This record gives sequence, structure tokens and C-alpha cells, in this order.
Amino acid sequence: MLKCTRCGRTYPETFRLRCDCGGTLLVERGYYDFFGSILPYLDMRRYLSFLPIGGNYLPPAVPSITPTTSLQIGSAFGLFKLEYLQPSGSFKDRGTFVTVAKLMEGGINEVVIDSSGNAALSMALYSLPAGIRVHAFVSYDAMQEKLSLLQRLGAIVHFVDGDRMEVHERAVEFAEREGVTYVSHWFNPYFLEGTKTAAFEAYEQVGVPDYVLAPIGSGTLFLGLWKGFKELEKMGEITRLPVFVAVQASGYESLCERSKLSNPLADGIAIPEPPRREEMEKVLGETGGTCVSVGEPETRGALSWLRRVGFLVEPTSATVLAAMWNLVERGEIPDGSKVLLPLTGSGLKLTQGI
Repeated sequence: MLKCTRCGRTYPETFRLRCDCGGTLLVERGYYDFFGSILPYLDMRRYLSFLPIGGNYLPPAVPSITPTTSLQIGSAFGLFKLEYLQPSGSFKDRGTFVTVAKLMEGGINEVVIDSSGNAALSMALYSLPAGIRVHAFVSYDAMQEKLSLLQRLGAIVHFVDGDRMEVHERAVEFAEREGVTYVSHWFNPYFLEGTKTAAFEAYEQVGVPDYVLAPIGSGTLFLGLWKGFKELEKMGEITRLPVFVAVQASGYESLCERSKLSNPLADGIAIPEPPRREEMEKVLGETGGTCVSVGEPETRGALSWLRRVGFLVEPTSATVLAAMWNLVERGEIPDGSKVLLPLTGSGLKLTQGI
């Protein structure tokens, strides 16, 4: 069932973004046996038993199981989860897969999405073989390489002269005016069902990390990772949750104190007013976590380091490493700690020098 995070009202598992009270929704189900319910696939279908979708409505494209690589960072260990190796080049494929399955189940063949680039690319890629028409709302400031890919994937691109929040507003207006289904991952409870599988994979690969650092704009990866580890805890598979750290771009913080200087490199998390902010605050409180703001110079430094060791990622991905350096230097991550660092987006989409 779907359950409102604000008033507790429940709904059947049809495609729905919000409660009537305006609150956000989460999928709630009871699971009991993790390893006994895993399916013999080497892609995301491995976790179908834990997803609110049926085998008759699966998209033709399927997200990958991504590797996790361990490297020593100071006195701790960074567990780099290579989400940028997904088919569209970002972790967004996990949430898109479940979303498209629900759209197919509901017979929905036209959608509206707003995005800084990666979410729209993922939706366009998975919707193309599923026969779903995609209207993608983007800012004129979006990276041209991503826009070119979007158009080649058949998306109808709508340009907005404004920041990320204005792009969101124009997309909602269009969806309501034209009667087209709006599928923003900001609100979408099924998107979180997809991103939680990254936690399942990480658990199978490296066990329970001591810390999880995730870049936060709308919070869909951060909350999905929390939800995955929380479900493992409820199943009795693990006895503790990792400490969650929210990593934000300076100038766009919603959980950290707002900075005066902005970090334009981390465009994927330039979302200062996420609708699930209260949920993220609860996760930080529950796990004893914190928030770290990362500026442009730190992002550049981390991006350069990642490329030198062989990780070809986009700038937003580098913020988690910059945040880990910060916490290690301040002594807030103990010696020997295992720190999960999802690298969220591919640098192959970028042709301009950064």
C-alpha cells in the first residue's frame, strides 16, 4: 500500500504522487526473508520480490547491478558504488525502471518530467521501448550534451528560462493544463522503491557500511538507500543502520545552513526546496547523521582525484568524496570506518572541459 508521511492515510498501489492532504507517499509492505526471496538474475530483477511491480509489466530495459570498489581514504575506507555504469549513465535508472513498470501497468502512455538532465535521460531511455511519450522540461542552462541525448532518444524537450524550481513549476502547469501524467521523481514513491535496491546490492557486496554519504538535491537516492537498509533491518537481516550523511551543494542547501557562495558544478543537486525535506531530517535524526555542504573548489578537487584513479564521473558525483575528506579531516569518521560513496552520474555525457 501507499502511506502518507504526513497524515498516515493509505492508498492502493496505483500510480499516484501525493496524498490528498498534500503529503508525500511511501510504499509500505512486509518482507521477511531477504536471501530466501532473491531471484536468480544478475540485474535489478534480482530484487523483484521486494518491488511493487509485476512480471507482466516490466520495461524491456533493465538496470544493472553495479560494482562496489574499496579504496583507502585517509584512515578510513571509501566503498565507491559505481552507479554511473547504469544504462543511461546514472543511478536514476533504478527509480525509472519501477516507475515505467507502474506506468505500463496503469496503461499510461504519455508523461511529463522536469529534470536537470539525468532523470529525463533515464525516463526517455526506458520509455522508448515501452512506447511511452516523454515531455521533458529543462532549463536553458542544462548541459548541452544531455539535451542532445534527450532529443536523440525521442523526448519532446520544453525549455524554461529559469532555475531548477521554475522548471518544476512550468512542468506541473503543463501537466495540469494538458491532462498528462506528471512523473517527477521528487514526489514519486515508486522511484524510491527502485533506488532502495542500491542498498540491497551494497549489503550483498560489502555488508553494512558504517556510513552512507549521498548527494542530496531532491533526496531520492538518500531516502532510497535508507529505505533499503531499513527494510533489511525489519527483516532481521541486519541489526543496525549506517550513519547517514547528507551531502549538498553550497548555495542550494536545504538541510545544511544556506551558503552565500553557490556551487554551479553540482547542478544535479541544485534543488533548494525538496518536498521530502522533513523525511530526510528524520533519517539524519534516526541514524545520528549530519549534513555537509560542498563548494566548487572542493568539488573540482574531488573530481580530479576520481578521474586520476579511474572513475569517469560528472561533478555532482564528486561531492561525496569531498564531503568524506572533510569529515575525515575533522575526525568525525573514525579510523577503519567503511563509508559507502555512490558515484551517481557518468562523465561520458560531458564533452566540455571541467
